[in-house]
Amino acid sequence: MLSRRHFLPTFASLASPRLVRARKTPHIVLRSSWQTVNIGDIGHTPGVLALLERHVPEAKVSLWPMDIGNGVEAMLRRRFPKVAILKTRQEAHACDFLLHGSGPYLTAHRDVAEWRKETGKPYGVYGITMAAAGDPGLLRMSNNGLDGYCRDLLDTARFVFLRDGVSLDVVRKHGVKSPVIEFCPDGAFAADVRDDQTALAFLSQHGLEKGRFICCLPRLRGTPYWRVKPGYAFDGARHRHNEEMKEHDHAPVRDGIVSIVRETGMKVLVCPEDATQMETGKEMLVDPLPASVKPHVVWREKYWLTSEALSVYVRSAGLLSMEMHSPIMALGNGIPAIVCRFAEQTTKGFMWRDIGLNGWLFDLDKEEESRRVAPAALVMARNPREARKKAAQALEFVHKRQGETMAVVKQEAMAAV
Repeated sequence: MLSRRHFLPTFASLASPRLVRARKTPHIVLRSSWQTVNIGDIGHTPGVLALLERHVPEAKVSLWPMDIGNGVEAMLRRRFPKVAILKTRQEAHACDFLLHGSGPYLTAHRDVAEWRKETGKPYGVYGITMAAAGDPGLLRMSNNGLDGYCRDLLDTARFVFLRDGVSLDVVRKHGVKSPVIEFCPDGAFAADVRDDQTALAFLSQHGLEKGRFICCLPRLRGTPYWRVKPGYAFDGARHRHNEEMKEHDHAPVRDGIVSIVRETGMKVLVCPEDATQMETGKEMLVDPLPASVKPHVVWREKYWLTSEALSVYVRSAGLLSMEMHSPIMALGNGIPAIVCRFAEQTTKGFMWRDIGLNGWLFDLDKEEESRRVAPAALVMARNPREARKKAAQALEFVHKRQGETMAVVKQEAMAAV
């Protein structure tokens, strides 16, 4: 877990008289909603909106999204009817404060640069991952690192909150000059969108009883976006690497499924976090299972929105996941979750260590850790009370940091008017 030294600037900054002087209602624009083919990228937005609703009720909040198609806009409007959804840069630039939402990088860096140039108004960054430029993991993930251009944008941010300790160290070591640079849990921890009606119908159809099933999520080393994004070119090198590693990576999770079914009598739901994973789940987690285990495993063959997924997760006994944001959203609602990661992912997985859940974080590139995945999953399933207690302790820390970081957001937004 991160040490207290990471948080000291927050408490000092709260003493600023600027918050006391501000009297008008600030208008915050949240730049977020990066894509809709991944329920985690969808989940960032309702998470941060819920935090603003709870911690900065004085502010008017608008959303400036990149993509809210495929039913996402309707989901957000149901949960946040007071939040205006802006369609143009001109509308966004009329606001008082720009808040860049959680993501794998400074995802909207072009918009931040134009905001700074054209408006001169303040902005802040809430819960991103940041790696050094040239990091080999970034080359595989097609993300950008902390180069001079990005550092310049972070320098003039009123605050830079990083969602994992590795990213925090990168930003500090590169000498970013923002007055507040601290750890902040991913915004998706606060996601509370629900579609209980659809979820309950799905659970009933497949005989999944509350507290009597575990959700398992697959993942390839590199997301094959060419399957679901029009115009996205096939990446032969990424495909070959996926094929090379998929059995190695999924075998420990599959062993966990077998152990859970045989030792506890629970069912298992194999489900996706992104729209490419249904096929992978069937191929790697369901089809190779022993014949005696398969009848107890449900394969979800269709993609779903964050609201339905979260309504299912909160009724499960826990998650065993090769993805990150389903565990984030589940834990944010008190549900235990084990995370498996590998080098091709960003360092976001290390936030499990930062919030006190290192025992539920496994590096699949290390064989000694891979061997511990199935036993850990079995312990979680066998001891639901203890697992929930452990989840609750981590969530208490998350809530504390959410309150502290949102206090900084409030201070800066109020000072902007």
